[in-house]
Amino acid sequence: MSKKQIQSDEKVGLKLTQAERKVILNEVMCLNEEYEGIVRTTPTSKPVMMTLDELDNFGGYVAAEANYCDDKKKQKKLDGIFEKIQRLLDEYTDKDDDPELLSEARRKIGKAMADALAGKEPKLISFRLPTPKKQQTEMYPIKITPLQREALISCTQLKAVIKRRLKEADEGSQVIEFSKKELDHMGDELGQAAVFAPSPYKKRIVAVQKKVADILDELQLEAFGIKQPKKRRRPANKSDLLFQFKITLLDIQPPIWRRIQIRDCTLGDLHEHIQTAMGWLNCHLHQFRIDGERYGPQLSDDFDLGMELIDEDSVPLSGLLPKSGKKTRWAYEYDFGDGWRHEVAFEGYPPVEKGMKFPMCLEGERACPPEDIGGTWGFADYLEALADPKHEQHEELLEWRGPFNPEELNAKKVTREMRRGLPDWRQYE
Repeated sequence: MSKKQIQSDEKVGLKLTQAERKVILNEVMCLNEEYEGIVRTTPTSKPVMMTLDELDNFGGYVAAEANYCDDKKKQKKLDGIFEKIQRLLDEYTDKDDDPELLSEARRKIGKAMADALAGKEPKLISFRLPTPKKQQTEMYPIKITPLQREALISCTQLKAVIKRRLKEADEGSQVIEFSKKELDHMGDELGQAAVFAPSPYKKRIVAVQKKVADILDELQLEAFGIKQPKKRRRPANKSDLLFQFKITLLDIQPPIWRRIQIRDCTLGDLHEHIQTAMGWLNCHLHQFRIDGERYGPQLSDDFDLGMELIDEDSVPLSGLLPKSGKKTRWAYEYDFGDGWRHEVAFEGYPPVEKGMKFPMCLEGERACPPEDIGGTWGFADYLEALADPKHEQHEELLEWRGPFNPEELNAKKVTREMRRGLPDWRQYE
């Protein structure tokens, strides 16, 4: 069935009953204030009007709440609302309104492929073994960030079925499964797209390409009958203690910080908690500095940083922190290009209250800077441009990321993000 094509800023009506509106306003705890205002101010007799992008984002909030809802009746109501939203999204599509830069990239990619088929340029010849039956039916997971999904959708000629799956993924970093045949197609296409994709899309496409290549390499060895040992974290002796940390992003005023509580885990797990609590997307390298030692991920030979890092996955927090609960401070650096420096302050061992779930974000202040913004100076320029409608980059930055409120923070939403995707996040990197 063909979709009705509408303008990107044109709105469609979502019909909601009074009971459904009540569920949305009372039960979707982390609902964006803008969407809450639209639902609250729309008369009951009229449909809620949203653009397709707004409707897609709105559906993400509803789906997330349904996934974490323990009340089966409420979950059923939320699922019903989400189905209504999906039916509308299946009915409409917006006109292609990509920026000129992306259109040019698409044109170049298409021409390069046409030239290759016409024999005007050397064609890439790949030799593939017959796919074993097991690999034909298996699905292989890859964790893809929102910015990486945007790059794949905008700057590649991936098959429509793959792009649709990328578009339908929930908010935040999500694990998406692909068949062996789809991975082969992605491996070919992403290499071509990375040549012509504009920055910073190129960097994101290459990041996904590497993940695809790693899986294909392993499958090829398997096809030859060679078993590659799986990488496993070395076991760490963990305690039943609860830890409280305050993470503060340095060199920015007013400060951006989070206070979190987590169970005993490895430094690698703490890295993940910091990423989700602060709002980073885990797109770059990182390290901890503790008592004169450096800890971090174990990198392949392709990433020679000229420094040795102690394996962060081999060290439990209980083995590093004082038994007395004395306050201790560590340094955590993320993205060696932008240079985001954090202070990780250990605040002690709070008592574990019955029925409480962890990890948890207790409180904090201000929104995390966007990825790849250029460090503290770039962030300051970004905020200045957004605040001034007459600034030469104002429209460009709004188009790049949309509205950004530097004071916005919802601790409940942060807690949900900390719990989503763990504990198996890094096995898909």
